[in-house]
Amino acid sequence: MLTALPDRSASLQPFFTPRGVAVIGASRDPSKLSYGVMRNLLDPEHGYPGPVYPVNPRAADILGLPCYPDISAVPDPVELAVLLVPAAMVPGAVEACGRRGLKAAVVISGGFREIGPEGAAREREMVEIARRYGMRVMGPNGIGVIDTHTPLNTTFVKGMPRRGHIAFLSQSGALCGGIIDWALARGLGFSRFLSVGNEADVNETDVIPFLAADDISRVIALYLEDVKGGPDFVAALREAAQRKPVLAIKTGRTAGGQAATASHTGALAGVHAAFRAACKQTGVIEVESIRELFDGALALAYQPLPAGGRIAILTNAGGPAALAADALESAGLQLAGTGPEAQVALRRCLHAEAQVAGPVDMLGGADHGDYRRALDAVLADPANDGVLAILVPQVLVDPVAVVDAIAAGLAAASAASPAAVDGSSAPRKPVLACLMGAASLDAAFAAAHRAQIPAYPFPEDAVAAFGILRRRAMEIAKATERGKSASIAPTAGRQPDQASMATGQRLLSEAAAAGRTSLDAAESRTVLDAFGLATPPDLLATSSAEAAEHARRIGFPVVLKLASPDILHKTDVGGVILGVTDEAAARAGFDIILARARAAHPDARIRGVQVQRMIGGGQEVIVGVKRDPTFGPLIMFGLGGVYVEALADVSFRLAPLTSADAEEMISEVRSARLLAGLRGAPPADRAALVAAIVRIGDLAAACPMIAELDVNPLLVLPEGQGALALDARIILA
Repeated sequence: MLTALPDRSASLQPFFTPRGVAVIGASRDPSKLSYGVMRNLLDPEHGYPGPVYPVNPRAADILGLPCYPDISAVPDPVELAVLLVPAAMVPGAVEACGRRGLKAAVVISGGFREIGPEGAAREREMVEIARRYGMRVMGPNGIGVIDTHTPLNTTFVKGMPRRGHIAFLSQSGALCGGIIDWALARGLGFSRFLSVGNEADVNETDVIPFLAADDISRVIALYLEDVKGGPDFVAALREAAQRKPVLAIKTGRTAGGQAATASHTGALAGVHAAFRAACKQTGVIEVESIRELFDGALALAYQPLPAGGRIAILTNAGGPAALAADALESAGLQLAGTGPEAQVALRRCLHAEAQVAGPVDMLGGADHGDYRRALDAVLADPANDGVLAILVPQVLVDPVAVVDAIAAGLAAASAASPAAVDGSSAPRKPVLACLMGAASLDAAFAAAHRAQIPAYPFPEDAVAAFGILRRRAMEIAKATERGKSASIAPTAGRQPDQASMATGQRLLSEAAAAGRTSLDAAESRTVLDAFGLATPPDLLATSSAEAAEHARRIGFPVVLKLASPDILHKTDVGGVILGVTDEAAARAGFDIILARARAAHPDARIRGVQVQRMIGGGQEVIVGVKRDPTFGPLIMFGLGGVYVEALADVSFRLAPLTSADAEEMISEVRSARLLAGLRGAPPADRAALVAAIVRIGDLAAACPMIAELDVNPLLVLPEGQGALALDARIILA
């Protein structure tokens, strides 16, 4: 079942529940991919229940079905075509499908964008034709689509995954073959399984809303290589994660090198920072491996979320329990002790030498009855939020009986859950299993799947899956807080108005139209001020006498800074002089700065020297912008000095930001505890810092001509005193 969908996503329905399937390019040759597609569609156990039409002008019948010379000869009903013809023939085949009135086509054929310009042109032609007829295209260069509930398998991969509730989208067709084979061995079940290929038409931004509205799919798992859609993709992720868990892994998380950048933010924003920020802001759970993707998806599909992070361990072997206990902390969890009442109950039902304080070690001779009685006691114990049951196979213990006992304990606990105030049942605790081994445990893993108990071969895998359950629970809680703060504008400092923001946008637009690539600090200050960011008093001096006069007017001490659109890193050329205390020093400082700049860069344009009041105290931080080509403006936060330069202790989010986003950015930085005030220092004005981060995000979102921006340093003054942008530079796109 599907709830209401946007038009582009609603048009995907024929890929999963079509009224008739035509295989264009079907073959009787078992060595051909198209034969594999026909074999899967007609599989006696998992085959498609509707009509299948092989299309091949050189065959009379294929696998017992009459063959049709072309798609126009195929009778009704038919909605979906699977194309396995040479790439040069694909545009014509799509045209014929459109004329026939088909709604969707899976193009498995390769030879398109992946081979170069000629293939890219062919791909564009195919899409243009499909859009003329209102037809959607999956692919090309993919392996097709599987729906285990229809059932429908348009791939050529051998085997059909078991029916389940995990929807999987992959941008790699080759990976899908391995995943299907692995899933068959593990007994992992899927609802929808999509290989989107080159994404010439249907892409992840179309598919995610479809899967989000699909009641059959409880979890969405994504394997991504190249994200399209930018803001639309982020919006689709956010909407999906509000409905159900979304897990994602993306390749390209590292790079051997990056293009030169002009800002600290640009240098620190790795190739993966924008995608990671998108996950954090939308509630998507990013994982680091394919194993973690599916281990987490299995747990989310089968078990409820834990109310907290305290995990009890129930085991028949001390070593695996120790491994699990060690892994808990890195997964954001804690080992739960056993409460007094539960300890009494465990001592009554277990061997006298069993350890009951936690982990609960029932010893090697524990049988299915011991597991059931111990699980009953631990599930009833308020000292934990979930249970990891570990079984190491023993010669006298039946693993299937143990799994069945765990399933019975879960069922009993669910039936006995006390009613909440509103009449609903209290949430039951999640239970995961580690069945440590392989050769003797196939039947036990199958029993675990039947009982919807996530089971893993190693303790660390089970703990990692528990960690994902906990992360999902925390994301739901954070989403509630995000919702409360989403419409709350920052209140600290001056609120910018539309007229002042328009002034800042106009200055940037005029500079970009003039072919300029950057704004110096003095010009950048005007833009920051227009968007409500406070700056200390400053004036631009074009002579030494003017520098002395400006310094006197502003009030000593002052700072002198080089103003040049061609020299962005002023300190590299000695273009900053601090602590200027009188007019003579201001005159001399002006001359020194210009001499240094001209010696280092003889051809640089020099506008003069910025004279700025010197502000003492406070905590220096950096807030910056780097415009990502896919996701748009990426905002960075970090503490100044060594924390940014040497430790890269920074956090990122996509603009625009909410106050909650800014709060999370600050909390993620390890050195942020300095803002609380250490060793007698007063705490920094966190509210003003949050407001400044949000406003810089607003500036970046409103001004697409900004490629990079550093506010460095932003001085956060003691609580209640605000924050000041002491220096800034803007790089134009």
